[in-house]
Amino acid sequence: MTTVRPFTCEDLFKFNNVNLDPLTETYGVAFYLQYLAHWPEYFQVCESASGKIMGYIMGKSEGSIPQETWHGHVTAVTVAPEYRRLGLAAKMMNFLEEVSEKQSCFFVDLFVRVSNEVAVTMYKRLGYTVYRRVIEYYSGDPDEDAFDMRKALSRDKDKKSVVPLKDPVYPEDVE
Repeated sequence: MTTVRPFTCEDLFKFNNVNLDPLTETYGVAFYLQYLAHWPEYFQVCESASGKIMGYIMGKSEGSIPQETWHGHVTAVTVAPEYRRLGLAAKMMNFLEEVSEKQSCFFVDLFVRVSNEVAVTMYKRLGYTVYRRVIEYYSGDPDEDAFDMRKALSRDKDKKSVVPLKDPVYPEDVE
C-alpha cells in the first residue's frame, strides 16, 4: 500500500534512496526547505507501508495573472528505481495538477532532459506537449538540452499556453 502525504523536514533524512538515481536532480538542504516553507501544498511524498520513501514531487506556483503566465511548475518528480512502473509518478503529477487548478493556474510546466526518452514519453502520455527546447539547460552537462513541457489547465480554455514555439531558446530567455 502506498500513502501520498505532505513532505516533512524529517523526510530529508529518509529520501537518499530516491535522490541517488543519476536522473534525479539533487539540491542542497536549504533549497528543499525553501520549497517546504513557501509551497508546502506542492511538496508530497509517496511512502510504502514500511515507511520507506518511494518517490516525491516538489513544485510551486509562479508567473503573473494579467499576462496569463500564472502556472504550476514541477521542480522535481522522482521515483526510486525499485518502485518505477507502478504509476507513482503519474499519481504525483495528477496531485500537482489538482493543486495548480485550486491555485487558478493557466497551465503546469516542467523541464526534462531531451535524452530522458522514458520521462518524455510518460509526460506526453499524461497530456503534456513540448512547448520549446531550451539549449544547454543543465549546468552540469552543457551538451544536454531540456524540453519545456506544458499541460493546459481548465482556466486556459483556448489552450494558448501550450502552443509550441518554433525556435529554441537559451536558459537566460526562460521566464
